[in-house]
Amino acid sequence: MKNSIKALVQRSIHWIQRNRIKSAVLFLVVTGYYFALPRVLFQEPYATVIESKEGELLGAKIARDGQWRFPAQDSVPYKFKKCIVYFEDQYFYKHPGFNPMAMFNAIKQNNKAGKVVRGGSTLTQQVIRLSRKGKGRTYFEKIIEIVLATRLEFRHSKDKILELYAAHAPYGGNVVGLEMASWRYFGVQSHQLSWAESATLAVLPNAPSLIFPGRNQDRLLNKRNRLLLKLKQEGVIDQQTYELAIAEPLPQKPYDLPQIAPHLLQRVAKNQEGSRVKTTVEMALQNRVNQIAKYYYSQYRQNEVNNLAIMVIDVANRNVMSYVGNAPTDADHQKDVDVIGAPRSTGSILKPLLYAAMLDEGELLPNTLVADIPTQISGYTPQNFNLTFDGAVPAHRALSRSLNIPSVLMLQEFGVHKFYEELQRFKLKDISKQPDHYGLSLILGGAESNLWDLCRTYAGLSSTINYFNKNQGKYRTGEFAELNYKSDFTPDFGSESKDKTILGAGSIWLTYNAMEEVNRPEGDEAWKFYDSSLKIAWKTGTSFGNRDAWAIGTNSRYVVGVWVGNASGEGRPTLTGVTSAAPILFDVFNLLPRTKWFATPLGDLTTLEVCRLSGHLAQEDCPKLKQLVALKGRTTSVCPYHKTVHLDKTGQFRVNSSCESVDNIITKKWFVLPPVMEWYYKSQHIDYQVLPPFRKDCMATQTTSMDFIYPKANSKIYLTKNFNSEIQPVILKVAHSQRDTELFWYVDEVYKGTTKTFHEMPIQANSGIHYITVVDEFGTEIRRKIEIVRE
Repeated sequence: MKNSIKALVQRSIHWIQRNRIKSAVLFLVVTGYYFALPRVLFQEPYATVIESKEGELLGAKIARDGQWRFPAQDSVPYKFKKCIVYFEDQYFYKHPGFNPMAMFNAIKQNNKAGKVVRGGSTLTQQVIRLSRKGKGRTYFEKIIEIVLATRLEFRHSKDKILELYAAHAPYGGNVVGLEMASWRYFGVQSHQLSWAESATLAVLPNAPSLIFPGRNQDRLLNKRNRLLLKLKQEGVIDQQTYELAIAEPLPQKPYDLPQIAPHLLQRVAKNQEGSRVKTTVEMALQNRVNQIAKYYYSQYRQNEVNNLAIMVIDVANRNVMSYVGNAPTDADHQKDVDVIGAPRSTGSILKPLLYAAMLDEGELLPNTLVADIPTQISGYTPQNFNLTFDGAVPAHRALSRSLNIPSVLMLQEFGVHKFYEELQRFKLKDISKQPDHYGLSLILGGAESNLWDLCRTYAGLSSTINYFNKNQGKYRTGEFAELNYKSDFTPDFGSESKDKTILGAGSIWLTYNAMEEVNRPEGDEAWKFYDSSLKIAWKTGTSFGNRDAWAIGTNSRYVVGVWVGNASGEGRPTLTGVTSAAPILFDVFNLLPRTKWFATPLGDLTTLEVCRLSGHLAQEDCPKLKQLVALKGRTTSVCPYHKTVHLDKTGQFRVNSSCESVDNIITKKWFVLPPVMEWYYKSQHIDYQVLPPFRKDCMATQTTSMDFIYPKANSKIYLTKNFNSEIQPVILKVAHSQRDTELFWYVDEVYKGTTKTFHEMPIQANSGIHYITVVDEFGTEIRRKIEIVRE
């Protein structure tokens, strides 16, 4: 065998040497034949097509050349394949790209008729002709088609050639290809076509003008039925199928393409124009969420709120399960704007991140009291949404009620720069200015973010807990991976690590427990949205001027994000997170399967004894309770509010050794808040016990405390006018630990009067610097410098 092959090679070499010119010509012919067919046969732009997770059409965007031309499918449906082969090229699977007998018969008929009445082209030749659009129908062009058709047969399988034909066949107007034609004329995908519908689309490329309603309907019907009869005669379909098929009507009014996720289509088209993308969107869920969006839009537009956005995320794989980029509004209200990626003021939606960061750093415990009093910091005066003060509030209640003043004070303690760096680690890309640009307003909506990034962040937080619990206290370096909408893409979560990525599982779990409380913000608004069987951690937010309403919720499996507002930025008085975004949030969660609450990440938690009243680590004599805290929680400070006091035997008065025998003195720990905190706190807590006064015979040694409620140090006060253009006085306020103590008021050393019980003093003063002095009846004095400006 080897000898014979060797001999054949040698004879070939000898022939080439003797016939060099013939060899060169042969080489050029073979090379030309090989390279005659372009590597990419069709250069046309394609429509951008997105499909659901189940493979159903979500929407499509027309190709750049104005043609509805879908990218080729991986396969041609069986019914259409049979129809097109029996109609156009019955010997398709037998010939090498052209059919000599068919061509001979075509030439014979054309000569007899004196015109072209039959082409004789195979399906392979028709693919070549479609790729060489604009070429004349001449015999020379036919020869070129034959050459290229045989070359195409070498390159591709028969089924692949059918796919190319199905994707580029003309179907009338700007409809190109089987997929688009099946949607346009029958409103279904190509694999859902009946025999009659497949036959109709098989005969149309031969005469695409027949499809238009009212034109040549009889001719189209006859062509279709002749093909169906041929299929019956060839045994492809039975008699009953044939009879049912010819009874089907022809298509009439064209169908509109589905537009179930138009804004996701926009997002895909920016990155993968002209592609067919199978997404992670679940069709049934997307349709239901669209219905919810339509319902609430119809409600909110009556109050001139015209836009909203909704996302549903699978925590496990970061897949986008539903994507509603905007309400079904009109062009006058930016219906084409994808709000999901638009930067909007965050309102209170970042507060849980600050709370979790402080827990994680050990700077806070869940019940630690945070001041909630009138506050002014470098000219910045935050206000609670309900314009009230609690004096002091546990940190987890401040979060669940979304109180602004405690959040600002927590941020001041944690540090704006430090929190800004934390947000950068979450990759909230719209928070891009320097931290000093935002200042303390960063926690109240002074920065902007978008629904996509926020949902990704909360999904990463939820996944951190899940992974920690399922993998023996481990984390992943890429836990906060990007969200994904492509079904064939797997996010990179990085490698396993013993070190937390950003936040520990324990601090996140404690934060979610605070967010799971439902009686917030102040009032009953949230109760009607809450289903006790639906346990989720959720947070609302409202930006300044009521321009943006947010709601983001999560359980161990899903994250749902909602934004409501106007894309134009116009605010509306009734637009708030709890009244506008929260109802949508809960309606969407009600569509999702019930899910268990997060398992407790005990490996990142520890049990400590904390003060029952202050929430700090308990002193020796504090009333104690045991509480789960993040592992670093042990670094927080010991309770500063329990003080040792000395009482007489009645317990009604404080005493000391100068007025009472040491044997008769009772020593007790007493919960004492600073004056201003106490002033507001005791009005909210009827069980708060004010520190007893000193007994009269001990007055000389007693100490009292008081402080200004208003104004704050170095304040600049602008005097206003009433409706009669009269300058209004400044109302000064002081809190005193002994409520009934008499206070004496001075402005620039000039006596202005006294107050008792309610320590408020109106004063009239000229513009300029003034010094306020308040002295109580025991001689304790406080002073404050202010500047008054008359406008």
